[in-house]
Amino acid sequence: MIDRYSRKEMSKIWELENKFRIWLDIEIAVCEVYAERGMIPKEDLAVIKEKAAFKVERVLEIENEVHHDVIAFLTAVAENVGPESRHIHFGLTSSDVVDTAFS
Repeated sequence: MIDRYSRKEMSKIWELENKFRIWLDIEIAVCEVYAERGMIPKEDLAVIKEKAAFKVERVLEIENEVHHDVIAFLTAVAENVGPESRHIHFGLTSSDVVDTAFS
């Protein structure tokens, strides 16, 4: 966005930090449903919710190597979560997350 033509509040919607935050919210919401249905251990969900985080700079660094924004994001989050990250994005496609975030 061109700064002079946009309001600060509107520009924030399109910032990478916000985009990745929404992606993380979606991934955690899916894990919550999986835990409710007994598909993943509730203990693992607790770890995911506690440790799931990302740094935009790290996501961009990984994306520069893998050339895929969602894989880069998931890798950055997994670095913080640890082994429990295996449940994140399970059964989802990149489009599931990206399209949901835009809705």
